[in-house]
Order: sequence, then C-alpha cells, then structure tokens
Amino acid sequence: MSVAAHGDTAAAVANYIFPNDLHVHWSLMIVLYPYITGIVAGAFIVSSLYHVFHIKELKPISRFSLLFALAFLICATWPLLNHLGHPERAMSMMLTPNPTSAMAGFGYIYSAYMIVLLLEILFLYRPTVVALKEQASGFMRTVYGILSVGSDNVSEKALKLDHKIISFLAAIGIPMACVLHGYVGFIFGGIKANPLWATPLMPLIFLLSACVSGIAGIILAYTLIMKFTGQPLDVNCIRTCVKFLWGFFILDFVFEMLELFSHFYMATHHWHTLETLYSGPLYVSFWVLQVGVFSVIPFFVLMALSLINWNDKVIAFFAPLVSVMILCQVLLMRWNVVVGGQLMSKSERGATTFHPQWLEKEGILPAIIIMVAPLVILWILGKVLPFWQKDDPAAQQVG
Repeated sequence: MSVAAHGDTAAAVANYIFPNDLHVHWSLMIVLYPYITGIVAGAFIVSSLYHVFHIKELKPISRFSLLFALAFLICATWPLLNHLGHPERAMSMMLTPNPTSAMAGFGYIYSAYMIVLLLEILFLYRPTVVALKEQASGFMRTVYGILSVGSDNVSEKALKLDHKIISFLAAIGIPMACVLHGYVGFIFGGIKANPLWATPLMPLIFLLSACVSGIAGIILAYTLIMKFTGQPLDVNCIRTCVKFLWGFFILDFVFEMLELFSHFYMATHHWHTLETLYSGPLYVSFWVLQVGVFSVIPFFVLMALSLINWNDKVIAFFAPLVSVMILCQVLLMRWNVVVGGQLMSKSERGATTFHPQWLEKEGILPAIIIMVAPLVILWILGKVLPFWQKDDPAAQQVG
C-alpha cells in the first residue's frame, strides 16, 4: 500500500469508518449505467415530441433521435455486465425471476423498451429501406431485405397504416422510457439504509435529469455532425430544443435543490452526517462543479438563449457549448449520488475517499471505451440508414 493510500486509510479509521465501508463497491460502471439509460430516455422523448405531440420544428431530428437512442440503448447493459464478477450469469435474473426483486425488473423493462424502439425504427424507415434496397446490390441488398421484413408495399394506404403504428409505438414508448430511467432512481430511493439515497424524490430527479441529458446529447451530436459534414444547421430546430432543454433543466435543478433542502429543513438524525459529506468529500464535486459551474451558469445561458432573439451564429455557438455543460452536470449528479452515497460510513461518524484508477476493471479507461462505443454504433447505423430526410431516397413519401 502506498504512503498516500495508507494515510487515507488511517484517516478513515480515525473517523470511525467501519472496515466494510472503506471501499466503494459501486464505482464508475454504476455511474455510467444510469447516465447512458438517461440519454436513451431523453433522446426518445425528443423524437416523441414530434411524432406524438407534433412539434413541427423538431422534424429534422426526429429520426436521428431514434437512432441516437438505439445506439446508446445497445450499450446500456455494458457497464452492468462489466461490473458483474460473472456476467454470464446475467440471464439467470430473467430465466429464474424473483417478483419481489427490484433489480430483476431491469431485464424485462430493457427488453420491452428495446423491442418498441426497434419496431418504431423499422416502421419509420420502411419506405426508405425499400427505396435503398432497389438501389443496393450484394450484401447491402440482403441487409435492406432483412430490414424491410419482406414487405415492399409503399402504397399510400400502407404508409398511412405505418404512420398510425409509429404514432402508437411512440406514445407507448414515452411511459416506457420514463419507467426505464425512473426505475433506476427507484432502486436508489428504495435503499432505506442510505440517507443520501432514501428519498421519494430520487426517481423524479433521475427522470428529469434523463430528459435533460438526452436533449443536450441530441443538440450536441446534431450540431457537430452538421459542422463536420459541412451541412447547414436548422437553427429553428436548435432554438426549439434549447427551449425544451431550459424547461426540463428548470425542473431538474429545482428538484435537486429541493431534495437537499428537505434534508436540511427536516434536520433528522442523519443530517449531521449529510452535512459533513456535502461540506467535506463532496464539496468540490457537488457545490463547486455540479451546482456552481455546471448548473447556475447553464441555467442563465439557457434563459438568455430562450428569451432573447439572438442571431443564428450565436445560437449555433452557444447551444452545443451549453449542452456540453449540461451533460457534465448530469454526469456529476450521477457521480455524487452513486459514489457520494457510499462515502459515508454506516457509523455515521466519518467518511471515506474514492479515487478511480485508469486501468482497473471499472476504471477510467473502460468508462471512456463504453462511452465512445455508442458513438461508433451510431456511425455504423448512419452508414445503413440516413439520419436526415434530405438524404432519404423515399423522403417524398414520408410524412
């Protein structure tokens, strides 16, 4: 053990840390798990704002949002599988389910949501796939043949039926997306032994932060793709996204603060421990970074972008910039909840420390790889299915 590590351990023991509280068992992988599922839920909601609520300004990114959600959903289980000592046992949770286990529900929620998302994408892109199949040859023709599910009917009547099915799938997908991520907050909120987690506001906070991170991710990805491909931005679409982002962020930030202030106001016997935690190990990550830098500043920037009619260049510059800050805020929130909640000892008379390493199994490098993987999958999806309607050979047939 290094001198620094020995010093940390000695300080922890002096602060009445129980031996089994010295180590943080839910680390970066459990931070990434709710972060990725949140981006999935938020991106799906962006698409549903067009398909269900008919926000016409969001039409340019309505299809891209679904593929963006699919790319991240494919990787949503990776952090959990990496965290498990025996990932091959993961299917046992579904094959021999325990109806009283909240953890066991994720497999069924994830699978059902994946099916709904895939079906919506298939129906949405069916005219496109049929047109691309006619133009393709060899392997890609086979791929498009599989994606068309053997149906080449693109008559007006068939497309109307497709549109109804898409609207239905998008409608039922909204509560499913909420359950997918609200469930994660429910898991933490249901752990009564941890005063930082045990609050009925936890599912709502996780859900609102999911909407925030999904919208921010779509804005950032859309603006970067347009910039690097030399295509013009639909600034009206960006303005609308920014307004929705500000609205959801108001609710998210307010409920995060309400959760903290409720602990402060009730001043239960746990408050002394929480106060020590927020003023000690979490001071920089929570007060300075999450609240100060990545909440207060984006709040006022989003307010200015939403209420003042700036020119297109200002919107195109600040929208992706504030989106990066929002994504950092949500990641810090996940860190402060998941890791921060484990820094206090069950003795409630001390706190430990946690510093992730680069090359360990659940370290920084594996976390970076898992976060980059959805972007690679999105790039592959973009080679098969066009992101934008103007690149779609069947765009004139799609509503």
